[in-house]
Amino acid sequence: MNRREYLKTTASLFAANLLRAQEYKIGAADIKLGVASYSFRKFSRAQAIEMTKQLGTPYLNIKDFHLSLTATPAEIAAARKEFADAGIIIVGCGNISFSKDDEKDIRQKFEYAKMLGSPLIVCAPTAVTLPKLEKFVREYNIKIAVHNHGPEDKNFPTPQSVLALVKNMDPRCGLCIDVGHTARTGVDLVSTIAEAGPRLLDMHIKDLADPKAKDSQVPVGEGKLPIRGIFDQLVKMGYRGSVNLEYEIDEMNPMPGMQKSFTYMRGVLKSLQSA
Repeated sequence: MNRREYLKTTASLFAANLLRAQEYKIGAADIKLGVASYSFRKFSRAQAIEMTKQLGTPYLNIKDFHLSLTATPAEIAAARKEFADAGIIIVGCGNISFSKDDEKDIRQKFEYAKMLGSPLIVCAPTAVTLPKLEKFVREYNIKIAVHNHGPEDKNFPTPQSVLALVKNMDPRCGLCIDVGHTARTGVDLVSTIAEAGPRLLDMHIKDLADPKAKDSQVPVGEGKLPIRGIFDQLVKMGYRGSVNLEYEIDEMNPMPGMQKSFTYMRGVLKSLQSA
């Protein structure tokens, strides 16, 4: 290896290690601070990759804005290589709707996740389709995390409504708790996370100035949601998954608020590490 190759390799390893610093192992917990790519819905896949790297994390949940659900196998393979070459680690895909009571539709979406190399699908099923996903979870060995969408959601407004159906399913069937939507239903966030226990497979993090108002989102740490209490509970229960920032405001210029959010969350996790 010549000097130029050595320096290039060293720089790549340094960058990779810097990105992976967003993994916080505290006791039995292994928390990864990541991004839901919905935050970058107004930007291309290449831009979303660079913006994720600028946030200092490799962990990304892929929304179909950045890889269509109807993409061909060749297109999925090319996208997967693009993510890998950039050092991006795919922690999940979605949110993906499973509103059709159609096994062909369900299989196509699991094939998409398999080809992408996604270990988990964040999903929005119905009470009818959710039980039918279990056999695909077993066949593909891909987890599903049902995303609750708050008071407007006719299927799963709260994490409790998800738990009622998944509690006796394969352990790879669980929840993606969205803390903003959950807060708006009036349930206690911290106790709800504790109640989910090992069924909590993924999380979407955000903050609200008014816990009952969907349109009051602010950078994490500037609102009223119990962010430290949330992370403290995740540590207590030994959570070993991703906490993905879903930043739904400032869609044309999300980076300043997302940077603030990551700075605050890193501070909380570092304080928990040293406690």
